[in-house]
Amino acid sequence: MYELFQAILNSEEKTALSQFLLTLDTGTKRYFLRNEILQVFANYCHQSQKPAYFYHSSSLGTLIHYTHEIILERESTWFVVRPKIASQEVWKLTADFTSFDLMTPKAFLDESDRLVNRYQPNLLEIDLHPFYQQSPKISDPRDIGQGLTFLNYYLCNQFITDPKYWLELLFQALQGLRYNGVKLLISDRIHSGIDLARQIKPAINFLTERPPHQPYEEFRFHLQKLGLEAGWGNNAGRIIETLELLQRLIDTPQPSILEAFVARIPAVFRVVLVSIHGWVAQEDVLGRDETLGQVIYVLEQARSLENKLQAEIKLAGLDILGIKPHVIILTRLIPNCEGTFCDLRLEKVNNTENAWILRIPFTDSDPEITNSWISKFEIWPYLEKFAQDAKKELLVQFKGKPNLIIGNYSDGNLVAFLLSRSLKVTQCNIAHSLEKPKNLFSNLYWQDLEEKYHFSAQFTADLISMNAADFIIASSYQEIIGTPDTIGQYESYKCFTMPQLYHVVDGIDLFNPKFNMVPPGVSETFFFPYSQTENRNNQESQEIKELLFSREDAHIFGNIDDLNKRPVFAVAPITSIKNLTGLVECFGKSQELKNRCNLILLSSKLYSDEATNLEEAREIEKLHNIINEYQLQGQIRWIGMRLPSRNIGEAYRIIADHQGIYIHFALYEAFGRSILEAMISGLPTFATQFGGALEIIEDRENGFHLNPTNLEATAKTIITFLDKCDHNPEYWTEISQGVIARIRHKYNWKSHTEQLLLLTKMFSFWNFIAPEDNDARDRYMETLFHLIYKPRAEQILAEHQTKYAHI
Repeated sequence: MYELFQAILNSEEKTALSQFLLTLDTGTKRYFLRNEILQVFANYCHQSQKPAYFYHSSSLGTLIHYTHEIILERESTWFVVRPKIASQEVWKLTADFTSFDLMTPKAFLDESDRLVNRYQPNLLEIDLHPFYQQSPKISDPRDIGQGLTFLNYYLCNQFITDPKYWLELLFQALQGLRYNGVKLLISDRIHSGIDLARQIKPAINFLTERPPHQPYEEFRFHLQKLGLEAGWGNNAGRIIETLELLQRLIDTPQPSILEAFVARIPAVFRVVLVSIHGWVAQEDVLGRDETLGQVIYVLEQARSLENKLQAEIKLAGLDILGIKPHVIILTRLIPNCEGTFCDLRLEKVNNTENAWILRIPFTDSDPEITNSWISKFEIWPYLEKFAQDAKKELLVQFKGKPNLIIGNYSDGNLVAFLLSRSLKVTQCNIAHSLEKPKNLFSNLYWQDLEEKYHFSAQFTADLISMNAADFIIASSYQEIIGTPDTIGQYESYKCFTMPQLYHVVDGIDLFNPKFNMVPPGVSETFFFPYSQTENRNNQESQEIKELLFSREDAHIFGNIDDLNKRPVFAVAPITSIKNLTGLVECFGKSQELKNRCNLILLSSKLYSDEATNLEEAREIEKLHNIINEYQLQGQIRWIGMRLPSRNIGEAYRIIADHQGIYIHFALYEAFGRSILEAMISGLPTFATQFGGALEIIEDRENGFHLNPTNLEATAKTIITFLDKCDHNPEYWTEISQGVIARIRHKYNWKSHTEQLLLLTKMFSFWNFIAPEDNDARDRYMETLFHLIYKPRAEQILAEHQTKYAHI
């Protein structure tokens, strides 16, 4: 960047930079973000009649395209530039354009605080960099999120460098495997790694003399004489394969061999999935609008985990010991449950043998708060006591410790940290959605938003849990570090200020192998291609078809005059982020879309008196106003009711029967469960370019990614697709078959669970032998918890008690 600034200031582009900054400075506004910066620069180039290359290829154009933030000061201009993914720099340019300097994070954070008139000297600084210095690091940004692959290569290189030392570590890790105190794999007859290596050949020689399918129990005692306990396999052939993998790993360590061997190790039997703030129950409950996707995710993950663990236990030959997997979804018990099962302490997960929902109440002196549902923004005061109570219950239910604790969302991840720290258990974090990057300036103006959102507690909880986690699962690459044009969700925690609370100088190491991309799956019980007619219920299909196109109901707004038009379908809760209002406005402004399509919306509510908060009520009113403004009656159906998953799945398929399309028009979407559901149903799907959809959908020359802030371009993109369908009758079918194949190949629960369990085993082993000081890191996290988080949570509780004192 130094050379770039120098090139600008030593050329005629210096004048252009001055003119551009004058164009940007239109009044009292001093802080500008990327989209506005690019738009102002484009307008400047146009009005100044700059040649086409200038916008993209000049030194100034390059600088502007790297710039994500600008702060205009009287004496200087601050540029936050991102010359490459996961690399951010801050440069300060003097007002007279005579000098420019690379600034420290502290200097920039101080300046940000001054921007909102909340500068405080000697503010607490949070710096996590020292805890990652000794860790092996991924070097290429393109490999971020591939931590497992990196660790495989790293560990194999260590084996090659010092084979005796690493063989001993491997032996110690395997020797420590137990279930309810019963040793697995290796008995006390084997005393070292060398002893283990010596026993492999005689064991294989013995097994090769037996039929491959001979059950383990028939020769169990002979292997025990060699020091080999149960867990290597369920028959002679399987055990030979496992022992040969171990032999090859010792002789010629290779990443593929290590991964194959670790995948066979029976190390996970009991799993906790923490999902706290929603209505966590099963079909026809499934959370509220703000938690629906997470609840579905956790239920499907629990079923898939139990199924995979059962298969692993059987293949390892451990079922003869009576070992069974046990999966618990840990959530909150809600006494005022509104007719649901959310007040039931223990509920079995449907279609499983030993997966359960365990509900623990929030305990506090004020029953009006703890007995009723609480928004995810209000939950923070109860989590520490919840974790303490949950620990006792989990030990009783499992009759021992779990092997893995998975947190979901910010609150679940904090509880996972508290539990894993106390129980000394591997911790996995799944963010689903981090609020900080979704709410622009939320850290800078946290004090103004605190009463409603309590971001001070939430962002602190995120910092604690993501750094304490043994590994982090992300659904997409961009969730970690974004794109060349956008900051990733986790990347947004790298450096930021919360004025008058603390500065985060270095909040997370994006190059640490703890980050791993493991996309979720989609339930093919409810969501499957429209062409699978043998799995569809004719009566149900007819009912859903009438619901979508013709039925009159108090919870349905609008009628469709011409059923021959192609249906455009959208499923989303009514929030400003999900942006149904933007989609309807886009439809209303485009006469060609109105001429060729009908718009069908499915949300949970229809009228503002059904809203649970002010924002939702405003969005509902705005939707009605847009429909009236563009006179969309006869061209739109708005269904405002909660449908069970099986009916939503059929709704997608009905739209596909009519060769419709699906649109996900969110301003930002971390991933997008409904995108998977629509695609596997066979619907050509258009989705926002801001978030995980960039990786879900293959764009095919910019054909399916939408900019929800550009309604005209969105309409043009959809119309282009319609034109292709009209020109080539097979085009819709071609796209439909392509999206089905893509989801089945890349987004399935079987693959997700295999990766999750492999990560658990690998990172458990890594923590056993890792040189980094995890204990020191976790003590630092505990300090942040007690120094910052707890006081913020206690303040929230005091506000609650004041708020509800009149009840």
